[in-house]
Formats: sequence, structure tokens, C-alpha cells
Amino acid sequence: MSPRLGRDRAGTEKQGVPAAPGVLVLPTVITHTPVFVIDLDDALTFYTDRLGFEVRVDVSARPAMRWLTVAAPGSDHELLLAAVDQHFPPVDQDAMRELVAKGDLAVFCQVDEVDEVFESLRAVGAEILQEPIDQPYGIRDCSVRDPRGNQVRLSQPLPSQP
Repeated sequence: MSPRLGRDRAGTEKQGVPAAPGVLVLPTVITHTPVFVIDLDDALTFYTDRLGFEVRVDVSARPAMRWLTVAAPGSDHELLLAAVDQHFPPVDQDAMRELVAKGDLAVFCQVDEVDEVFESLRAVGAEILQEPIDQPYGIRDCSVRDPRGNQVRLSQPLPSQP
């Protein structure tokens, strides 16, 4: 039974939340973020040739299943690029293809020179969502779309003001 915690302002009794079973080992870092795509080669070209990520793993587990990971040089966090048609049951593929086609995912990347990266992306025809701008919360950022319409937000910290 939950412990009694007293009454709230409406006069109703508050109940404690039952404790969840303990976790023996807590994760210390998030290693991968999935990015589901329609065309794996198209996504690979964008993240490697346009953003300068490096391929970490390229796996063809079965003849009909390929996935790969890419990451910014020096980063431990990887994007796991996977094709919808290969990683979801057939009954879910149409729905997932629709979601992926909408481009609802956002990938956030920190860069050293956001204006230079932005101009290089504009030069190769990336779809521009937001030109670089100083934000009141201490970063300069911009936004483009990857080939599937996912938002890629690029930022750099603003110098500290004395």
C-alpha cells in the first residue's frame, strides 16, 4: 500500500507512487540515435559528403537487411541509418514510410563554425529552413533538411559576454 502523503489544497488525499523494480546497471551514455530512411544510400551521401560524418559500421546482416552508423569525427554518439522496408514488419511498413516521408525527426549537431557549414550546405543545394541567427539562449544556429525531409539543426556556442 502507498504511504499517506497528506492532503492537497482541494482536500483530497495524496498517494505516493509505488516504487519500480530496481535496475541493476544504469546506462551511462546514449550510443545511437536511429534515423529511419527510405533510401539508405541517399541518406549516407548526405551525412558523409554534406555534413562530414564518417561511416563507423556498414552491415549487411542478411541479403535484404543493411544498416549503418555514422558519426561526427571524434564523437562517440552515432546515428544509426536504417531503411524502413528492412527494419519493420511488412504490416507496419506503409505507415512507417508515411512517417519518414513527413520528415518529423530532428538531428542536432554542434559545429565549430556554423556560418561556414551553413554556406557549404547552401552551395550544394541543401534545403534551407533557417539561416544562421544568434539565439538569446547562447548559441548561433541554423537549420536544413536532409534528403528525407528531416530537420538538421546546426549550432555553435556564442562567446561568453563579460
